[in-house]
Amino acid sequence: MESPLIQLENVHRAFNGQEVLSGVSLSIHRGESIVVIGQSGCGKSVLLKHIIRLLSPDKGHVYFDGQDLTAMRFHELVSVRQRIGMLFQSAALFDSMTVAENVGLGLKESRQYSKKEIAERVKEKLALVGLSNAIEKSPAELSGGMRKRVGLARAIATDPEVLLYDEPTTGLDPITADMIDNLIVSLNKKLNVTSVTVTHDMKSAFKIADRIVMLYQGRVQFDGSPEQVRTTSDPIVRQFISGSSQGPIQVL
Repeated sequence: MESPLIQLENVHRAFNGQEVLSGVSLSIHRGESIVVIGQSGCGKSVLLKHIIRLLSPDKGHVYFDGQDLTAMRFHELVSVRQRIGMLFQSAALFDSMTVAENVGLGLKESRQYSKKEIAERVKEKLALVGLSNAIEKSPAELSGGMRKRVGLARAIATDPEVLLYDEPTTGLDPITADMIDNLIVSLNKKLNVTSVTVTHDMKSAFKIADRIVMLYQGRVQFDGSPEQVRTTSDPIVRQFISGSSQGPIQVL
């Protein structure tokens, strides 16, 4: 079997003495669409930040394409990050920039592309997310769903191998959320990327996932297909996907 593209081995991470990840091990193979679910504060976004090494583990290792991220020097890490795109929860757009400038920011900072090449890539990526007519708009002129799509266009601007999505449907109405889910599925196929999505939206999770991983009390509680999630007898998973306040999960 092909080696995992991304691998977390016994990852621990604490903040102010409170352990958030307590020995997470997870393998992600090329072309997979993995969805990570769990309660708010369970470490989902912390896990994502370890994959791109915005955070480093207190204990354990994170590997990308066989390379140990925790041991990398800065210039090596830059090279890896160029292979990864990330859609942040709030889209994280710069209000002082136009849509085109936001999407092209990473391309400009890489200093690998001419102005003409950047303009062509920006136009191409905005077309992929259905926003060709928004190129000169400011973020303030956009709806929440449009801002997410601009953030997604920026994430794919460098043609990454991996896409990380942090709560891509949070704050969106159900119709717009479904549109974002459809876009994620479409881009995964068109761009042939590996994707890792963090969400608590089970409708979204079932739609976009090849595998669903649930974090609970800092560890992997469950790892299986969407169908296995639907039919599991694990009371923790069943309580979470049903959205019930009754069960072994303590409501904080």
